[in-house]
Amino acid sequence: MAVYTEVSDEELFAFVAQYQIGEVVSCKGIAEGVENSNYLLQTTTGSFILTLYEKRVRREDLPFFIGLMEHLAENGLACPTPIHGRDGESLRELCGRPACIITFLQGMSPRRITAEHCGLLGGAMAEMHLAGAGFPGTRPNSLSVSGWRPLFEAEQDRADEVRPGLAAVLREELDLLEAQWPTDLPKGVIHADLFPDNVFFLGNRVSGIIDFYFACTDFFAYDIAICLNAWCFEPDGAFNATKARMMLNGYRRVRPITTEELAALPLLARGSAMRFLLTRLYDWLNTPAGALVKRKDPLEYLHKLRFHSGVTSPGAYGLEAA
Repeated sequence: MAVYTEVSDEELFAFVAQYQIGEVVSCKGIAEGVENSNYLLQTTTGSFILTLYEKRVRREDLPFFIGLMEHLAENGLACPTPIHGRDGESLRELCGRPACIITFLQGMSPRRITAEHCGLLGGAMAEMHLAGAGFPGTRPNSLSVSGWRPLFEAEQDRADEVRPGLAAVLREELDLLEAQWPTDLPKGVIHADLFPDNVFFLGNRVSGIIDFYFACTDFFAYDIAICLNAWCFEPDGAFNATKARMMLNGYRRVRPITTEELAALPLLARGSAMRFLLTRLYDWLNTPAGALVKRKDPLEYLHKLRFHSGVTSPGAYGLEAA
């Protein structure tokens, strides 16, 4: 979440008046994340999230995202639900941007990730994958292997500004990933951005999963690989195999994982590291001056990429065959 577009009081009041959620009490920008402009909206009836969709989110994808959240909520997953206005519509326009209001979820993202968090995450992720079954929409993953080279080529001339030699490393890695990427693993709707700040906890349970604006149709195991990168490395860069094992075992208790999915995890984790390295590199070099957003260091994912390049089996992650 972030704030790129400022909303005036007059525009805000007129927008909220289109819903039956009471009168505006306060509206505060949320700085976390990098994709959309988000505000914590307080009205006389409760708390909500106001989201303005920025340029990276394609307008034609929004019905998929909104429909998916509604489908997942109807199937028992704790996730934000879009609020429908007086006219029955949930998606409308604010400050020249597509915008909507969604429900506010109670809970907090973990400040210090424990193995127990990882176990709970694994179960919640599997529940999300199962809850997505039957959703009629499909959306290709534009940030999977076919989308990485265009991202790289857009920034290759400046990549070495971040670290000398980075462009050559990325070019070589892309060649390998494109040649070896799997094609026939189990797939369905995945979150594709399941970082700790997108998962809320209350006590010893997951209270909600948020921010579905990268959701797409792809390998379930790719979602797991993203979480290996996002949840199982320590602040000093060390990989924590105990966290990985807890996460996978939590997942398995809800949805079985095939032998083929396990065998593909090292390569999928390597690809996940490449995906976030490239998008962070783009944001690092192109975030507008003055934007209320925290840039994320792309070199964190260069370290993770190098770790995964040395992994030859899931046993290195503390995992065993299904």
